[in-house]
Amino acid sequence: MKSAPEEKQQLARGLGQLDATMIVVGSMIGSGIFIVSAESSRLVGAPGWLLVAWALAGVLTITGALCCAELAAMMPKAGGQYVFLREAYGGAFGFLFGWAMLLIIQTGTIAAVAVAFARFTGVLVPGIATGNYLVPPVHVGGGYALSLSTEQAVAVLMILFLTLMNTRGLELGKLVQNSFTFAKTAALFGLIVIGLVFGWGANSAARAADWWNPVANGWSAAAAQPGLTTVGGLALLMLLGKAMVGPLFAQSAWNNVTFTAGEVRDPGRTLPRALLVGCGIVVALYLLANVAYIATLSLPEIQNAPQNRVAVAAMNAVLGPIGTVLMAVAIMISTFGCNNGLILAGARVQYAMARDGLFFRAVGTVNRHKAPAVALVAQGVWASVLTLPRTVTTAADGTVTYGNVYTQLLEYIISVDLVFYALMVGAVFVLRRKMPDAPRPYRTWGYPIVPLVYIAIATLLIIDLAILAPTTSGAGYLLVLTGVPVYLLWRGRA
Repeated sequence: MKSAPEEKQQLARGLGQLDATMIVVGSMIGSGIFIVSAESSRLVGAPGWLLVAWALAGVLTITGALCCAELAAMMPKAGGQYVFLREAYGGAFGFLFGWAMLLIIQTGTIAAVAVAFARFTGVLVPGIATGNYLVPPVHVGGGYALSLSTEQAVAVLMILFLTLMNTRGLELGKLVQNSFTFAKTAALFGLIVIGLVFGWGANSAARAADWWNPVANGWSAAAAQPGLTTVGGLALLMLLGKAMVGPLFAQSAWNNVTFTAGEVRDPGRTLPRALLVGCGIVVALYLLANVAYIATLSLPEIQNAPQNRVAVAAMNAVLGPIGTVLMAVAIMISTFGCNNGLILAGARVQYAMARDGLFFRAVGTVNRHKAPAVALVAQGVWASVLTLPRTVTTAADGTVTYGNVYTQLLEYIISVDLVFYALMVGAVFVLRRKMPDAPRPYRTWGYPIVPLVYIAIATLLIIDLAILAPTTSGAGYLLVLTGVPVYLLWRGRA
């Protein structure tokens, strides 16, 4: 029986089926679907391959969710994936996941979505822009610089505001989450309907003759990936893998609901349903949205959409300037709601680590609103810091360009995220062997084929990104590895 002081530090089970499903959908639908198709289409050079990139990302999402559902129903505890990895592989793997969540995966996603919120705010307020600096870039070595543009400043303010709001308790957080998720799902559905009904113009990518031949569309592997020496079909396959970075980011965070498992009512039934229904809805909407882009815009218009705002370009093509404003507002709503879900769920991982004695004790406490306030603040501060770095590229003529903060964050996140997702899927095999008699209210459909499909595709992508994006993916791995000495320190103290 728990003591009274310990009981006071427990999270309350206040999330029902609708709330859990809204966390899945709301954490997934954020900024990516409205932006990343521009970069993906540049990498693969043909509308057919763009849809393949999104479809393969959908396969990973659905197969991953099918496996995660078994683990979530089996171990419905605060921290979710952290708990799964700890039980399957030992405390070190669980800690490294929690460390990666704090340093790069969750906080990097929060930062990227906040940057997207600021970018679309810039449609309405032109002064908010990537190159409008409050503090010009300061070079810090290693090909990096720190800057504070008006766009970055708005991103920081958004993160801090939502962090503060979530310290007020679960009821307010889930109210905001449900409201904004309904609104942005409706907005995405509206974009799909408008594109599919009013698109299909003579110049649309959907009417292009070369759906599968990127070379006929002016594409070359060397132009899509400077420095790539591979040519032909192998080059296209490698770039298809990189083109999946954006779609995977857009479909990531579906596991966030497992972090709140300690606050879900009847988790054995609620969590599997929320994961499968939520992921199914979002994957279908994302594929349809890309069909709408292809139906509305030509391939060059998708590839060269101003600041990669493909959704804005599509709405402008159909509705004119009013479409631009409507889409910008819809995406601001989407990214605001998405970040609320990410911030709400992510802090529960550090809370669970602290409860295990593997992080600062204060992080494992809750305030009078039953919210893990210290964990929320730590997450919010670091996510704000991650909006500041930018890569630095110096051309042969001495011209200096600074990396796109949003794209950089995606490459940091996805490589690391894929490793831990693959380990989580592998945990289905491990725990069936280690805990064969443990209650499993839900068992993975298609086992063992489904988890093997996920692990195979994820492994190929991890290798692909290590080759094509070594700077950003490598930095992500190094950040994770800094957790090894930290774990040894905390284990010794425990």
